Amino acid sequence: MGRILAIDYGEKRVGLAVTDYMQVIATKLTTVPSLDIFGFLKDYFTREEVDMIVVGNPKQLDNTPSQSAKAVMTFVDNLAKTFPEMDIYMIDERYTSKIASQTIAKSGLKKKKRQEKGLIDEVSAVLILQDFMQMYQGRGRDNISVVSHQQNGETK
Repeated sequence: MGRILAIDYGEKRVGLAVTDYMQVIATKLTTVPSLDIFGFLKDYFTREEVDMIVVGNPKQLDNTPSQSAKAVMTFVDNLAKTFPEMDIYMIDERYTSKIASQTIAKSGLKKKKRQEKGLIDEVSAVLILQDFMQMYQGRGRDNISVVSHQQNGETK
């Protein structure tokens, strides 16, 4: 069994989180400049076994796409083309940045560390991954969008 990788995509930075190989624990991985994400992922996938990718889907409170949704969809399309063998899912990411900021504020980290934008992106990716793992295990699969799914070598 491989890891699940979560992506909180932003036009400047990408927050990444991964599970352990048993797909039980979600931990922050790193933050990568958006321009470098595909090179980072290619390198990461050669070193680590990853079963699937989940990307945060930015939405407004009324469930319509947010301002950043177009950039995220372009990224997801490129992700599916670059890694056609990978299962890719999208999950609603509403409130993750706000919850991440609140979690970091309560963490006891020094103010300078709490204000690092990359940390917020990483914690947001962890929250996306935790939500996905709960839903994927049968509680709320209707909230997961399948972008690319491999079955017997064929993309679905």
